[in-house]
Amino acid sequence: MKRGATSLAVLVLVLVAPVAWASPDEARDWLQRMSDALAGRNYDGLFTHSSGNKTETMRIVHRSENGQSEERLVSLDGMGREIVRTSQEVHAYMPDRRVVLVEPRTDDSSLLQTLPTPTPKLDSLYELSLQAGTRLLGRETQVIDIRPRDAYRYGYRLWLDAETAMPLRSTVSDTAGRPIEQIQFTRLEMKDRIPDKDIEPAVDATGFQWVRTARHLASAQWPAIVWRPLRMPPGFHLQTTRIQVLPGSPMPAQHLIFSDGIAAVSVFIEPSGTTGPRPPETSSMGSANAYSTSVQGHVITAVGEVPLETVRYFADSVAPVHDQPAPPKAALVNP
Repeated sequence: MKRGATSLAVLVLVLVAPVAWASPDEARDWLQRMSDALAGRNYDGLFTHSSGNKTETMRIVHRSENGQSEERLVSLDGMGREIVRTSQEVHAYMPDRRVVLVEPRTDDSSLLQTLPTPTPKLDSLYELSLQAGTRLLGRETQVIDIRPRDAYRYGYRLWLDAETAMPLRSTVSDTAGRPIEQIQFTRLEMKDRIPDKDIEPAVDATGFQWVRTARHLASAQWPAIVWRPLRMPPGFHLQTTRIQVLPGSPMPAQHLIFSDGIAAVSVFIEPSGTTGPRPPETSSMGSANAYSTSVQGHVITAVGEVPLETVRYFADSVAPVHDQPAPPKAALVNP
């Protein structure tokens, strides 16, 4: 090949190939800007959530005033379920079951739960890089790649609006780098003001059963034996413990929530109600995996947007801990 042709080929590659030019510090700064934008801006948008062969259209409305935020997430397909977060509570409207689940609000994060947030230990678990992205919705974007350093968690790619740092698109990838879940906005409006009617639910909940989560639970209601993992994948820590009455189960279950700052895993421990061990069961939906097994007359179920091996790791490592004091506070969820 002639020198001129070679130079031209190199120039074409430079022009069309995205280049990772920023440091991990800059990528973390963009992640923090994204987190601040999701929590502190007023916006109204439509997005598609794709997982496996299923695609759902959603609307999200977020209002931030006087240091407090309110949010509404609506499924425009299927059963028309809605989630409304007031400054104090979270209301989940399920018209197909004629039920409204109510629980205390515990954080200021967005309902876009699949989006990662920056944490102090992020570098030890994930590799971050930043590069220029293609235009989306007429906006210039910055792309953040978040690659896991082990096989216990998924990777992420985020397309952020270069002006506001709002996420316009995000993908979750499996351990082989294959996209398994995507969120993409088809409309996103940044507004000075969000009217009350846009935050209020469209579901008529007349005659619905309202199920409330108690903020406190007497220690006498806790099981005599609590359960904890004997080991955990690197980077995961126990965040929350609860007692819940799961639908269709007369006995309360212990609910343990673990997180590495991005990925989260829930572990449920409930009496099996049957004699003898049950064979392990697995299920998957998009990036979410579940694994159930039996231990000492209890069913252990681990669920999370992590690889199947990670939820299996948690479920197989949980064991009863005798003579451990119960936590002073917990949540009780009725069916």
